Amino acid sequence: MSTAAAADPGRGTGRAEGAGAAAAPSGVLVVSGTGTEIGKTVTTAALAACALRAGRTVAVLKPAQTGVTGEEPGDVAEVRRLAGDGVTGAELARYPEPLAPATAARRAGLPGVGPGEIAAAAHALAERHALVLVEGAGGLLVRFDGSGSTLADAARLLDAPVLVVAAAGLGTLNATALTSEALRARGLTCRGVVIGSAPTRPGLAARCNVDEFAAEAGAPLLGAVPEGAGALPPARFRSAAPDWLAPCLGGHRPAPRGPSAARARAHAGG
Repeated sequence: MSTAAAADPGRGTGRAEGAGAAAAPSGVLVVSGTGTEIGKTVTTAALAACALRAGRTVAVLKPAQTGVTGEEPGDVAEVRRLAGDGVTGAELARYPEPLAPATAARRAGLPGVGPGEIAAAAHALAERHALVLVEGAGGLLVRFDGSGSTLADAARLLDAPVLVVAAAGLGTLNATALTSEALRARGLTCRGVVIGSAPTRPGLAARCNVDEFAAEAGAPLLGAVPEGAGALPPARFRSAAPDWLAPCLGGHRPAPRGPSAARARAHAGG
């Protein structure tokens, strides 16, 4: 999979609105990651932008927003800024300290968010939208409430696939493999992997990792969002987003081929 798109994050092909409508995902898709600050929100915005271009109705659900107070804009607001006001945003809880949701809730004296509440909110949004993106906080097994519930528990209640957003550089393969293993152990589907911030000038590890993600995850590498994409003017972001994602995510980036993709299919039993 080429990293060429990272060289010009604002590059767009100018394809007509509605192109790729048949390929755009639908239903509920959970967006998790291998950690924090790796590009989940910008990746979620790219997914939403592609779906809107395909003529789909889109909602983004953030179960727990940490590190913000009052009327401060959070991740949902950032997704809507980048992808467009056509995105319906929903947030179930917010906590002032930038910590794991369960910890932030406890320290603020506020209730956590349970998987049943997350699933109910996602189901309600799915009744009115073709695509619902549920963006987690941190990694897959970060605790959301005092009972130790995680995003994986919500995904299981929803019977929804999980898209894993990963870092590009050294150390990411282990984190990706562990996340995918945790999904499989819970009977959840890893939809694929997206690099959340692909470097403009990738080093050796980032270049080599592109060919290894699929085998480590047992699922395909479905895109790479360039570093700095979130700083693009919204119009350029929306125009360029399809270049970053594979057709099954509503984009038109070529699907990976070759040994890594073949190993991923074998790993997944396909």
